[in-house]
Amino acid sequence: MSSANPQRGTAVTARATIRDTAAQDQVVERPPMSSRRRWMIGLFILSLVATSAAVSPAVQRIASADRSVPLERLRLATVTRNDFVRDVAVRGRVVAAVKPTVYAPAEGVVTLMVEAGDTVSESQVLAGVESPRLANELDQELATLQRMETELTRQGIEKKKRELRNQQTTDMARVAVTAAERELRRAQASWDEQIISLQDFEKAKDDLARARLEFDHAEANARLESESLGFEIATRALERDRQRLFVSELERRVAELEVRSPVAGIVGSLSVDQKAQVAENQPLMTVVDLTAFEIDIQVPQEYGDDLGLGMPAEITFSGSTHAGEITAISPEVRENQVSGRVRFAGDPPDGLRQNQRVSARILLESKQDTLTVQRGPFLDSGSGRIAYVVEGGLAHRREIQVGATSIGEVEVLTGLEEGQTIIISDLAQFEGAGTVLLQD
Repeated sequence: MSSANPQRGTAVTARATIRDTAAQDQVVERPPMSSRRRWMIGLFILSLVATSAAVSPAVQRIASADRSVPLERLRLATVTRNDFVRDVAVRGRVVAAVKPTVYAPAEGVVTLMVEAGDTVSESQVLAGVESPRLANELDQELATLQRMETELTRQGIEKKKRELRNQQTTDMARVAVTAAERELRRAQASWDEQIISLQDFEKAKDDLARARLEFDHAEANARLESESLGFEIATRALERDRQRLFVSELERRVAELEVRSPVAGIVGSLSVDQKAQVAENQPLMTVVDLTAFEIDIQVPQEYGDDLGLGMPAEITFSGSTHAGEITAISPEVRENQVSGRVRFAGDPPDGLRQNQRVSARILLESKQDTLTVQRGPFLDSGSGRIAYVVEGGLAHRREIQVGATSIGEVEVLTGLEEGQTIIISDLAQFEGAGTVLLQD
């Protein structure tokens, strides 16, 4: 057995020969801790506790936040309660409220008396039109009028002559009646004396009756013929008066060949060249009245239904604000815009120029004691249904409902309270997070 495991016996012998080192160890006693060191350790422990207490809320906020955003990149606003004015800001263009266009009164050759930009007064001659056709027509109608007046005079003379002849006939018939009456008296006397026959006496009666009948007919015929002549003269007189009116109209048209300014102002633009052949009613030029200006505005289509005539407006020009009101609204929509006109409530300011750009503010609605907040990109990014309320370094998502909007404010219906601070920046960066950490 011993010869079978020679190595094992050697190992046992070696372990038996290793000595213990316990005799070499020495006990070293710990020196006592000083009081200063104990104070330093206590202060260190207290600072660790204080730091832990201070860091714990921040850690909790970080743990509860879904996202973190630097505060300097955000815009904040406070919810307030005040009077809310719903309005819309638009850009406008100054246009002349009165800018009549003058036209050629007749066909002819035009002679311009002014140039574009010239200042003109009311009734000043602007241009002249040479119209041979109209002048010739006036001469012809004047000749016709003179002929009709001559015929009317001749008809008056003819009437007098006819009346004179009828008077002569009537007078002769009256004389014949007188003679027949005298013959009848003689015949009566002779018949009483039985000097003449009965036949001669009755003939004298018949002669008197015939004379009286002829006299009556002569008088009636004279009256009828006088009335007929009177009607004929009246008809000729009416025709003459009608011709006079026609001539007066032609004279007016000839006088209008001198085109005069309807208002005082400046010549806006010329539509024809000097000595050009023009047609009747062809535009010649425009005259701009510098005393009456309006603002031509373009309002977004979504506000079109809210516009109304007489609505108040504010016009900003050269840093000053002027009151105005809407005087016209277009019934149609063009390129998502509704056209309108705003007139100054008082005298327009000095320095206005045609086509000058100005700003206008249309006051659509006014509400009192309304919860409002400053308008910002959060309306579009949150569709007007989401807001983030800032509380203790965190922004919490809230469901809200907004009402009317103006240029700078929006009406808050539900979801927010007065005095709360919300983020009015673009909310897309939050990606719908429920809580956002605001980093200083």
